[in-house]
Amino acid sequence: MAPPTALRQTIDTRSLALTERLIAWRRDLHHHPELSNREFRTSALVAQHLESLGLDVQTGIAHTGVVAVLKGALPGPVVALRADMDALPVTETVDLPFASAATCEYEGQTVGVMHACGHDCHTAILMTVAQVLSECRDQLKGSIKFIFQPAEEGAPRGEEGGALLMIKEGVLKNPAPEAIFGLHVIAGMESGKIGYRPGPTMASSDTLRITIAGRQTHGAMPWLGVDPIVVASQVILGLQTIHSRQVDVTHEPSLITVACIRGGVRDNIIPEQVELLGTIRTFDEAMRADIAERVVRTAEKIAESAGAKAHVRIEAGYAVTVNHPELTEFMAPTLERVAGPGNTLIAPKLTGSEDFSKYQEKIPGLFFFLGITPTSTPRGMAAPNHSPRFEVDESVLPLGVRALAHLAVDYLFSH
Repeated sequence: MAPPTALRQTIDTRSLALTERLIAWRRDLHHHPELSNREFRTSALVAQHLESLGLDVQTGIAHTGVVAVLKGALPGPVVALRADMDALPVTETVDLPFASAATCEYEGQTVGVMHACGHDCHTAILMTVAQVLSECRDQLKGSIKFIFQPAEEGAPRGEEGGALLMIKEGVLKNPAPEAIFGLHVIAGMESGKIGYRPGPTMASSDTLRITIAGRQTHGAMPWLGVDPIVVASQVILGLQTIHSRQVDVTHEPSLITVACIRGGVRDNIIPEQVELLGTIRTFDEAMRADIAERVVRTAEKIAESAGAKAHVRIEAGYAVTVNHPELTEFMAPTLERVAGPGNTLIAPKLTGSEDFSKYQEKIPGLFFFLGITPTSTPRGMAAPNHSPRFEVDESVLPLGVRALAHLAVDYLFSH
């Protein structure tokens, strides 16, 4: 059963009417960014707004998370909507009147803090969705759970956080949602476009740490020691043959990136050891496990062949973000209706990762993308997410409000 036409029209009308407030919230959040598990001001702002709407609000979940439930006047199932709230240790270089000037201590360094991935937009959008749907509660069927999540970018070292901790602390219970929806603003996609894809959508993300232990010696007499720098170079090249020669490239893409090499102190001393730091990305959980085994074997055997030793540590990160195929197919017409003719597309797979995947491991979920790059921006010139030059076309934010609100309502009336 479809929602009443009057309800759909009210959602659209109110979403547009709240544009000024939506943008004001986004700019306020952008000007006051907070890092993962430190979203104190942000969560207070969110909680205050949700309480003003008369919702049942819980705070302090997973440190700074906020959850609220809106009960419609008609009986029905429960659906969840999620937004992430944390910023990044990035120094903003965009000249905006509401640009961030915040700084913090991050892993021993003083760095800037910036909403360089659009979580300020996500939070402001969901705050607006909560208001729009609250104003329609006498027409709503079922219940909507609003999840404002901290630490999507990863909890600080030594802390728990993010979706995993939210789930551990009961966010998917009392009441238990049947499905969950979320969005992400994305640079490089044209403003006003909505992208989605069924199945694997964003990659898993595992941190790779390799220590190559050699034997220190004079740089002029390498034969008297074991050079871990040369071995590390061989290991890096060997790792690249895993996804290019050892796994089925026609099944799913994968990549192994070594992004950091640490070793040595001067030009004429071959060091005792070298450390490598990188990331592994896959779109299939079986491939993920298989590649991890191959990484260990490749590093250890290459090192052994040179008389060195390799210690490999793979720290599991986010799982593959997999949009539930049946749910995605069922809800695609909603996104197409909201975006308008020609404004939806099957998004390409992204090798970035998302902890929305943790919710999708528990219940069916759909995660989609909202384009925020104006057509006037030359193709390929938009600063990507996580860039200090990242910018958002705010005119498309009401579309995000409408998309999430209609997904929730269409699901509740059809189940």
